[in-house]
Amino acid sequence: MHNLLRHVNSGKVEWVTSSFLILTLLLTFTAVPAYLWSFGWDWVLFGLFIAFYVATAMSITVGYHRLFSHKAFKAKWPVKLFVLLFGAAAFENAALWWSSEHRKHHNHVDTDDDPYDITKGFFWAHIGWLMFKLKPDSPIENVQDLKKDPLVMWQFRWIHLIAVVVGFGLPTLLGYLYGVVSTSIDPWVAALGGFLIPGIARTTFVQHGTFCINSLCHMIGDRPYSTECSARDSWIAAIFTMGEGYHNYHHEFQWDFRNGVKPWQLDPSKWIIWTLSKIGLTSDLKRVPKERILLAETRETRRRLQSRIDLMVETGEEDDPLYLKTMNLLQELAERLSEICKELQDATHDKLALSKAKLKELRQEVRAMLARIENCRLPSLA
Repeated sequence: MHNLLRHVNSGKVEWVTSSFLILTLLLTFTAVPAYLWSFGWDWVLFGLFIAFYVATAMSITVGYHRLFSHKAFKAKWPVKLFVLLFGAAAFENAALWWSSEHRKHHNHVDTDDDPYDITKGFFWAHIGWLMFKLKPDSPIENVQDLKKDPLVMWQFRWIHLIAVVVGFGLPTLLGYLYGVVSTSIDPWVAALGGFLIPGIARTTFVQHGTFCINSLCHMIGDRPYSTECSARDSWIAAIFTMGEGYHNYHHEFQWDFRNGVKPWQLDPSKWIIWTLSKIGLTSDLKRVPKERILLAETRETRRRLQSRIDLMVETGEEDDPLYLKTMNLLQELAERLSEICKELQDATHDKLALSKAKLKELRQEVRAMLARIENCRLPSLA
């Protein structure tokens, strides 16, 4: 808490942004329950909530993040227009600004130049960086490629109008029209429901889903690919963020159109991008070669092994038979991991694709060694 107050007290309050974030959150947990208490549950309004949630959340993950920020694929203008319209409706600012801040995050992760630096604490990374400014706003200079896109610049110029019309006006209108054709609800009551449920409440849930990537996914989860930064893989976060929870992989391979790279990992955003490619609306989907992915996992496994060896050297007794046996085992594993790294490095450097059988064999071997390392009891701790 002291760390939080130190950063907040030295910053300038962004009153408009702070007021919006606080008001929408309060309305979600006061006005929405009051509406449901007064008028009851309505499946049509709930359906509109789901539809707008998916449309706006996907526009952030597919559009703002993977398309504009990382150039992980190319898209035709109908896709761009859709994600720019409904991305604006998420009330996370324009794609140009969002991408600029996100590129800064990747270039300066876990440092003072990281806009949502997790080292300043959960609150700062989650929402504080939007509510307070520790530094003067810097020019948007790292998105020159996006400034050449007329649709991106059109959205940038009209972002606030688009956000209000699509984010609040459209669900309110659809609610009213539902009330007109329905005999079970008054049009104005339905319009209010459209404003509150797929409008206000949906905005709150989408925003905090995005914010959790900046906060929770730098605090909770595994780091199977790299420990050089705080980013972590969290299958729980992936559930409500359209697949963005596999954040350790993303920070290691940010240009891949996939976040959940394993077959069992939930990543609806990659499925949408892939499906659109089959009908010609997206193209040039970038993928990290499997050899390079396994190389990252192997290097991380070797790093964990080296940490075990270093700990044994510091705390073990060299004349202890158990110490010698364990050290020999760990050194054998280290030698084998180095051999696998060399084989994968050569394949990556020479752009040689290993057979599926060979990759499966190496992957299983690395994971088996990782399990042995994690289950190995050090003599000094036994």
